[in-house]
This record gives sequence, structure tokens and C-alpha cells, in this order.
Amino acid sequence: MPDLDALRDAYDDQLRDEAETPSAIAVTRLGPLRMATFGGGRGFITYRRLDAVPDGGFEALVAGALEHYRADPVITRVEWKTRGHDHAPGLHEALLAGGFEPDDPESVMIGEVRLLAADVTLPDGVTLRRVTEEHDVRAMCAMQDEVFGGSPSDDYADAIVRRLARDDGMELWVAEADGVMVSAGRMEPVEDSDFVGIWGGATRPEWRGRGIYRALTAERARSAMAQGKTYVHSDSTEFSRPILERAGLVKVTTTTPYEWRREG
Repeated sequence: MPDLDALRDAYDDQLRDEAETPSAIAVTRLGPLRMATFGGGRGFITYRRLDAVPDGGFEALVAGALEHYRADPVITRVEWKTRGHDHAPGLHEALLAGGFEPDDPESVMIGEVRLLAADVTLPDGVTLRRVTEEHDVRAMCAMQDEVFGGSPSDDYADAIVRRLARDDGMELWVAEADGVMVSAGRMEPVEDSDFVGIWGGATRPEWRGRGIYRALTAERARSAMAQGKTYVHSDSTEFSRPILERAGLVKVTTTTPYEWRREG
């Protein structure tokens, strides 16, 4: 059986804080917080540990973070990323009082990347390919927005296009049926670590349960192995978590994003 404590420690040491913001436009520190600014008016708050925050100290920390982002008129939304295994009594209440709203929790899945590199038979007529052209990237992002229940977002697509232009190792993969994208996901090697991340897994409802997501994951895993990565991590919804568990990945903690949006 995998050593859950060791995997959780590796997650804390290699995948949090600086490792989470490789494409940030700007980064500011506030105590233990790493406050990043991304294109499209998005702020992002993370940290490695919160053990040093005194009792009752989260109200001031949340207020200071919001003061920082409110001062930048470009910022329209901010995500504060929490983890279930952090010792942070009072953080939830402080975030709610500051106007943050929690989204659905996700499972942080970790395992050896080789476990995902399985041969998967695709349904007839379905093909996989890596996308690099802007029009394909925008079509992929629109499909993901649709699957996740949101309106197509130029901000999200613009950010992915800019990130791809950085040539930092991120890869985008899609599955198509009769020229229509039916599933997609990206792969992000984490610099100076043993890890690669798999993100954005989205499959149209009518195509789920047919091995397409597993096949896309396997392609990303093989690419990660070619780059020398040993472990894979993913923040997984309840759609993708069972697939990763069956492949041998384990849940080491949960993560819940809290979002603040500027009014007006």
C-alpha cells in the first residue's frame, strides 16, 4: 500500500506555494500567503503551511489579501485555495466573512505516473491528438467551459493561449469524434520536482463511461514519463476520481477553492 503520509508530505513540499504559480504575472507575499496575479483579471492565493497563524489571526490575513486585490482595478475575481489536512481553525469563517464563497471540494489524487500509461481501446470514430494552434485551443476551452457548466470565457482561453506561448512544458490534448471535441485535458510538468499535474479533464456527458478520459490520461502519462517524471497529481472531481483510483492513485487530502468576486 502507498505511504499516504509520505505522499502528503511530498505534496506539501513539492506542489504547493511557488510550484502552483508558474505563469503568474506578479506575486506578492503577505505573511505565509503567496498572492499571485494572472491574466484575465484573476487573483490566486495559496501557501505551504498556516501553522504559524495565531488563533484569531485569519480575519486580518483575509482582510489584508482583499485589500491587496481591491487596490488593483483589473482584478475581478480571486481564488483562495484551501486544503483539508491544514490546521487552520477559523479560516472558513474568516473567508465567509470576507465575502468568499466555497466551491465544491475536490480530491487530491497522487500516484506513480506509470500506473496511468495503460492501453485503452477507444470507441469507433474517436481519435486523440495534441493541440497547439490557437483556434484549437479556443475550441477546447469553450468545450470545457460548457461541460463545467459555465459560459464560454475569453479570459480563460486567453490565459491558456498565453501559457502555451511560454513553451514551459504544458501540453493540451483532446479527443474528437467526427471532428467535434468530446473530451480534453492538459498536462503540466512541475519544474524541479518529481511530479506532473493533469488538469482540466472534461468529457461531454453523452461520451462518458466509454474509456475516452482514461485514454486521454494515458497519453498524458506517457508524455510525462518521457520527460522523466515519476509521480502524477490531480485535483479531481467525483467524475474523474474513481477512474484515477482504479488506476492505482490514492486520495491524500481534499482541496476546496473559495472565490471572491468584485461587485459592479
